[in-house]
Amino acid sequence: DQVIHDVALQELPVRFILDRAGIVGEDGPTHHGTFDLGYLGMVPNMTVMAPSDECELSRMLHTAAAIDYGPCAIRFPRGSVAGVDMSSCDEPVETGRGRLLSKGRDVSMIAAGTMVKPVMEAAKILASKGVEASVIDARFTKPVDEELVAGSAEGGTPIFVIEENAVAGGFGDAVARCLSGSGITVPVIRIGIGDIFVPHGTREELLEELGLTAGRIAGTVMLSLSRSGAGIDGGS
Repeated sequence: DQVIHDVALQELPVRFILDRAGIVGEDGPTHHGTFDLGYLGMVPNMTVMAPSDECELSRMLHTAAAIDYGPCAIRFPRGSVAGVDMSSCDEPVETGRGRLLSKGRDVSMIAAGTMVKPVMEAAKILASKGVEASVIDARFTKPVDEELVAGSAEGGTPIFVIEENAVAGGFGDAVARCLSGSGITVPVIRIGIGDIFVPHGTREELLEELGLTAGRIAGTVMLSLSRSGAGIDGGS
């Protein structure tokens, strides 16, 4: 009620800063932030941002400060910083626009927030097996960058959406709705957290168990391609 009645209905420029998004490790099942992309993504007038590192977080804070037409949320994880160059991180990002990090012909992988780095690593693993993957940093899970998403599906390329969030009602569903609304029919495979409450464990252990590490993501992509008969030469 507070989010919808007091903020979104009135299009108030309230900034929701969500710490401990995704898997929080030893904080346990009561503290994992695995549902926010779903429940915030269905609220009208809401903008949802997912930075992939501390520079992107800084830029998105500047973006949020400039939004004056409705609420927005920025979700970032528990953990240490990535150690990226912070010398030019005060420029806002364009609202609703993702970025293409690499271009490949065989599959497209769209990652949100914390999953960008492991997906880039997964793309290298796939390349060693003869699979060329495009990688997109979504930046915004709402609104979805329709132009970038549609472009990633050119030629019937299968799309994998990777998020550290519940799959049901999550970012992958938003991507699938975007493509369907544009009349684009390609396979959309969602990689995320199933219909469970994530148990206690270290972040590293849980991400491996949930299939959200670079190796597990690459394995899921290869398995999906083999099952679909996509004709990819997976190598050895």
